[in-house]
Amino acid sequence: MSMPPLVIVIDDDHCMRNAAANLIASHGYRTEVYASAEQFIDQVWHSEASGLLIDMQLTGMSGIECARVLTSLGFSLPIILMTGGDDPMLRQQAIDLGCVAYLRKPLSPGLLMDALTDAVGKPRFD
Repeated sequence: MSMPPLVIVIDDDHCMRNAAANLIASHGYRTEVYASAEQFIDQVWHSEASGLLIDMQLTGMSGIECARVLTSLGFSLPIILMTGGDDPMLRQQAIDLGCVAYLRKPLSPGLLMDALTDAVGKPRFD
């Protein structure tokens, strides 16, 4: 039996982080949560991540910076960025980095799940 895709949720807001992880898990994905980009990057070499959901405005390293660091380390994980605001320049940077989606908070469950399906596929139930 194959394991469902592992989606990493990185958000410094505890409530948002857990709500997103619970929604994703309710659709059959495995999840791990991190309060900062630095926490995830410190252990990325051991991660089984299939894709990432990252907040743009984190304490410390931003979501865009996290995506850049991961790319510079040779990781090509599908990334979905989420933000409470909308900055056209940041949206363009996300597109230029190849992010799968750039979603506004509060997250639409349907849009998030569509983006996850595009990013990592649907969980298989064998």
